[in-house]
Amino acid sequence: MEGVKHIVAVASGKGGVGKSTVTVNLALAMAAEGYRVGILDADIYGPSQAQMLGVGEGVRPQAAGENRMYPLEAHGLQAMSMAFMVDVREPMVWRGPMVAGAFQQLLTQTQWDDLDFLFIDMPPGTGDIQLTLAQKVPVDGAVIVTTPQDIALLDARKGIEMFRKVNVPVLGVVENMSLHVCSSCGHAEPIFGEGGGERIANEYETRLLGRLPLALSIREQVDGGRPSVVAEPDSEVTTTFRDMARQVAEQVQGQADEGPSISFSD
Repeated sequence: MEGVKHIVAVASGKGGVGKSTVTVNLALAMAAEGYRVGILDADIYGPSQAQMLGVGEGVRPQAAGENRMYPLEAHGLQAMSMAFMVDVREPMVWRGPMVAGAFQQLLTQTQWDDLDFLFIDMPPGTGDIQLTLAQKVPVDGAVIVTTPQDIALLDARKGIEMFRKVNVPVLGVVENMSLHVCSSCGHAEPIFGEGGGERIANEYETRLLGRLPLALSIREQVDGGRPSVVAEPDSEVTTTFRDMARQVAEQVQGQADEGPSISFSD
């Protein structure tokens, strides 16, 4: 893709596991490591990156010539989302082909500016947008987000299997909400179970990129438009995200050194 060196999809088999929160913090962590980074919100039905990045309602991308547009900038990231195009309260009552077409337009008509990494915040599931991405774009790898809960792991497996079928390398698994620490007494409890991320990583011979806690601060920060990596750059959570970013960069750049990226066709 013009203006983009590497593309990383961040996906989950189901909603509600914190995939968008992981995506925005992982992108910010990669930028903190010195890379030029962009983020594309591919969830056409329920885009959330505008609020997570603190982009005000009604802010629209500027035209960059015929059928092209410049991404918005927030916290040092280049960003594009359907939320920048429509009223946040307007539902996208579209069938699958229209959604896939809108995603392709956001991806290919955005004038990305010399990005090292473009992170794509995928919608839940294994449907039209996932197939469009795999067929139209040279994706360097995918990161799978899950909770330790068995029911989430069932769907995470489907996500991994989908990427394997279309020859996209799975760079690793992020286990979100792995442990809750009570802010009053300090008691730690694995509310959603233990070790699920590591089990699924071992099962598919990939790596566990990191574990993230179930923490009130993480939720408050993304709701307020200042994700953890920006709000608390010296925190343990930010350290975890930066370690994950380094692992992703290492794998993607290692693949690039070995040979050309895989391209896909219809």
